[in-house]
Amino acid sequence: MKIGVIGGGQLGRMLALAGTPLGQHFAFLDPAPDACAQALGEHIRADYSDRDHLRQLADEADVVTFEFESVPADTVAFLSQFVPVFPNAESLRIARDRWFEKSMFQDLGIPTPEFADIQSQDNLEAAVKRIGLPAVIKTRTLGYDGKGQKVLRHPEDVHGAFAELGNVPCILEGFVSFSGEVSLIAVRARNGETRFYPLVHNTHVNGVLSLSVASTNHPLQALAEDYVSRVLDKLDYVGVLAFEFFEVDGGLKANEIAPRVHNSGHWTIEGAECSQFENHLRAIAGLPLGSTAKVGESAMLNFIGEVPPVEQITAIADCHLHHYGKAFKVGRKVGHVTLRCADAQSLAARINDVQQLLTAVGH
Repeated sequence: MKIGVIGGGQLGRMLALAGTPLGQHFAFLDPAPDACAQALGEHIRADYSDRDHLRQLADEADVVTFEFESVPADTVAFLSQFVPVFPNAESLRIARDRWFEKSMFQDLGIPTPEFADIQSQDNLEAAVKRIGLPAVIKTRTLGYDGKGQKVLRHPEDVHGAFAELGNVPCILEGFVSFSGEVSLIAVRARNGETRFYPLVHNTHVNGVLSLSVASTNHPLQALAEDYVSRVLDKLDYVGVLAFEFFEVDGGLKANEIAPRVHNSGHWTIEGAECSQFENHLRAIAGLPLGSTAKVGESAMLNFIGEVPPVEQITAIADCHLHHYGKAFKVGRKVGHVTLRCADAQSLAARINDVQQLLTAVGH
């Protein structure tokens, strides 16, 4: 089977690494000449809206997926005329627009922070009066890893904020006083079968995910699964979906969804019976889903900007390096490590070992 992937970044690369043992082959459509997934399959170098090359991808592939939300929903809708594409175009349309996303959560009875649609500076000032400060203004589309947003703490922060974000449609969200940030990785098959990984505790630095730790028997697991199931069924979703939540007063408030394999699920490569990447491929290919059970205690730490010396990383026990083969660049995700240990105490020690290494190399 040949899998077409729109996007050739590290997520596409890890999909191919998971699919190759299943006998799958890959083609990546990506405009970048140095797309890091190209070593693992055919690279169709073209823009995501280039219909001639999209048609080429559709003709070559048995099924198509995508690795990030910046792909236009129209691209998926176009491809769907010629080849099965999962997740579907409607899932992408909703997930890539924060207003559509939050409105869907509200319609499904999933708690969210207060929010407002912002189309102008006047809209923003009126919404701030209603919602209050602090708040966060975000572009409705294309923002990620802390980009495309601004925290508004004081009245003077509001002045000119709409123009600062490019005079594009935005959403204002009320600040949430939360005790933690968690995400749930779920996978839904073509026949509707759904499986969930354990809730993951996430730590962000400057808006970018730094550390994810898989939980054991989290008290909010069942509630998170209920909320995610509502979204999966509403969208008739196929594949892996990540749902990020804030822990608030013993419950959960929705942050956002990602219609794809997700950074906070990278621990599953070594830490689960079947990784998020393999399960996504199983789902879209119509294969039986794999077990989402944990193997030991696991965590993931991102490498931003550069990867520390390989000999130093591999000297740390229970540590598994994933180098993306990307050029080092400030602020860029270029690799990660997963840690898998027998118990939580050992895991905490290994996390500390990696963090000390990162500090020593100035990461």
